[in-house]
Amino acid sequence: MSELCLQEKYAPDNECFGCGPANKKGLRIRSFPRGDEVIAEWTPESHHEAFPGMLNGGIIGSLLDCHCNWTACWYLMNESGAQKPPCTVTADYSIRLLRPTPSRGPVSLRAWVVESAGNKVVVDGELLADGKVCGTCRGTFVAVSEGHPAYHRW
Repeated sequence: MSELCLQEKYAPDNECFGCGPANKKGLRIRSFPRGDEVIAEWTPESHHEAFPGMLNGGIIGSLLDCHCNWTACWYLMNESGAQKPPCTVTADYSIRLLRPTPSRGPVSLRAWVVESAGNKVVVDGELLADGKVCGTCRGTFVAVSEGHPAYHRW
């Protein structure tokens, strides 16, 4: 049996467009902790392209946002010693598109925590294709509690 990713293990019914295992039309990112980083590999399809052969920038943003969010909740879970991750949401994120991203093969994602304070985590991430960094992200992710509209929606 293959290893369960964070999304499958902790939120199998999640229907998020970027990372929900239950969203058959979504991107279905599969994030795996590896030491101080969280990694993923994802393969585009033609409907993810901006034009033939190149990945759409909005798809790149979704990949980085969701992957970095899971990095934040994984970090907070480990820091607190909890058995499951807290519900985290994106407070802000920005991406930089450094070069066109080919869509002919898999892309790799990696993310790591650069700062944390209480329930807030800042994460940096990268999207690579053909071994080259094509996009980067920095995002702030916050654990939310009951009463927040996104609380346990994933």
